[in-house]
Amino acid sequence: MKSSEIKIKVDKDEKNIPESIKWTATDAPKGEHEYNAKAMFLSFFDRDYRDTMRMELWTKDMQIQEMDRLVYYSLNSLADSYFKATSNKELAEHMRQFARFFGEQTEILPKSKESSNQ
Repeated sequence: MKSSEIKIKVDKDEKNIPESIKWTATDAPKGEHEYNAKAMFLSFFDRDYRDTMRMELWTKDMQIQEMDRLVYYSLNSLADSYFKATSNKELAEHMRQFARFFGEQTEILPKSKESSNQ
């Protein structure tokens, strides 16, 4: 059996606010290279409690536009993951539609003609 390990290091200031987030993974494309991040969303589905345990962190220098981009790309990734796991094309497409709406509202994407006419 093969194992992989992911390590996350969070440096915090005196008020316990994250200043930096660094991570490494044994299976990362560049090997065990240390990556820097400004934010992270991490979710686990607990096998016994059948509930989600999650951790969301962002550094104090994370800007709103960067958070908008993180959420937009995360929503798209969730739709892709949901479709891959369930093959439920209809619900995955609804999730993608919301991601597009979110992207337009946060100006990550240009407004479509359809939403401009409303």
